[in-house]
Amino acid sequence: MTAFAVSDSLENRQAIVDVTIAYCWALDTGDWDALDEVFLADATALLGSELIGLDAIRERVSDALTPLDHSQHVVSNHQIRIDGDVATSRCYFVAQHTVAGTEGGPNFIVAGRYEDTLLCTAAGWRIRRRELSVTWTDGNPKVLYRQS
Repeated sequence: MTAFAVSDSLENRQAIVDVTIAYCWALDTGDWDALDEVFLADATALLGSELIGLDAIRERVSDALTPLDHSQHVVSNHQIRIDGDVATSRCYFVAQHTVAGTEGGPNFIVAGRYEDTLLCTAAGWRIRRRELSVTWTDGNPKVLYRQS
């Protein structure tokens, strides 16, 4: 437990939503250092494969998104439970990825949900564990997966 009290307040809930939004902005702007304010250093993430540590998470998302012309990640429908300094959160996401001139079309959309466990630290809420579950896709997977 932290040395300070954490309440199930609207402020804490909004701070958790803000973390999920900060993740989207980091990905879409290529600001990989901003992920320091999203994840714990020893976080784990299931993003197609299990990643252990912030450096592995940062490498995975930067390798996937840097080659794109654009991406846009949108999150919504947040559900949050706070228990002391630990919280669980889930939300839907829709992520559009584009690369002009890709054979088969320039767009690929992935949608699903993020399920997170977060810890309240002295620096604010940070994700301890994130699991991405894909519900549906649309468009040309060659955009993201560079299939030939």
